[in-house]
Amino acid sequence: MSKIPTAAEESRFWEIIESAWERVGTDPNGLRGALIDRESDDEAYAIDEYLEAFLHHLGALSEGLSAAELTALDRVLERKLYDIDRADIQQVTDGSDDGFLYCRGFIVAMGRDFYNAVVANPEVAVLDAECEAMCYFFAHLHDERFGGFPDTGSGISRETTSNQAGWD
Repeated sequence: MSKIPTAAEESRFWEIIESAWERVGTDPNGLRGALIDRESDDEAYAIDEYLEAFLHHLGALSEGLSAAELTALDRVLERKLYDIDRADIQQVTDGSDDGFLYCRGFIVAMGRDFYNAVVANPEVAVLDAECEAMCYFFAHLHDERFGGFPDTGSGISRETTSNQAGWD
């Protein structure tokens, strides 16, 4: 039986994402909020300059987490990437297999509101906006601290086109 993230794990995942963004400052949070109702993709690219700081803070917030906690966060991340592995979203973001994975990493990195907006309306996604480091963020932390990628037990893959239902 494959493991599915619990509501508590999902809540913690989104809380840590939001906490990392809060540490970056108010300007990027305003930009993230504006992503959903933006006039053009050009407006969306301004957030790129803050991604490195976001990832730094995300790592700092994850520093004291146990192997089990990092595995749970990775399981949620893996599921979120899998769930938006859809042809209709890829048509908006563009990108090859790896490129589309990195675009999905961007969607997750922008937080729950943006993620949910893209799920509901793929047109909200941003052309070629990528955050490669987000795609395996918690798996890499697990590997650095405990040796090896975590076994999420999910039975799914975050790689592009692995979600068959999204490509029918």
